Amino acid sequence: MQAATVSRRHSGVIRVTHWINAACFLALCVSGYAILIAHPRFYWGWTGYFDTPAAFSLPLAVNLDQTGWGRNLHFLAAWITLFNGLLYVGWSAAALRARPAYSVSRKAAYAGVVFVLLPLMILSGLTMSPGITAAYPQLFGLFGGRQSARTIHFLLGAALVAFLIGHVAMTILTGFRRNMRNIL
Repeated sequence: MQAATVSRRHSGVIRVTHWINAACFLALCVSGYAILIAHPRFYWGWTGYFDTPAAFSLPLAVNLDQTGWGRNLHFLAAWITLFNGLLYVGWSAAALRARPAYSVSRKAAYAGVVFVLLPLMILSGLTMSPGITAAYPQLFGLFGGRQSARTIHFLLGAALVAFLIGHVAMTILTGFRRNMRNIL
């Protein structure tokens, strides 16, 4: 049997953490958009508000009514994603299971998301929290200020959405039924 046609079902832990992550990612996108429409302008540095020059802004209608529930859902989904991700990474590392049908480029893409994009996303998100930065002010230095962290967080979020689109496209192109059977 050729390596490209090998089909193994993922372990139960991987399947469950995958779908929890999918639900959380949807919640993060919806709540992130609610937060975004409250202030669709991005700045670089420590401060920024409507009356200050923006590095860039998105052409969205401002709606300040959405930010409360959006922040609450975003915070909840982010923490669930963090602990779910730690379980996923821990389980994968403990199992050390190689997937022979995955190409080097696919493995590199997933590793880049898990070990680069997501940690930067978490750290930039924490940098926007006044409670966290009161305890760990060095986060400001890491990103160059709260507004820089917000801009980086947004750009990383866009990169993760692009990755998701590629992930779904590859799932479809490489055999949707087989891939879904393996992850369900």
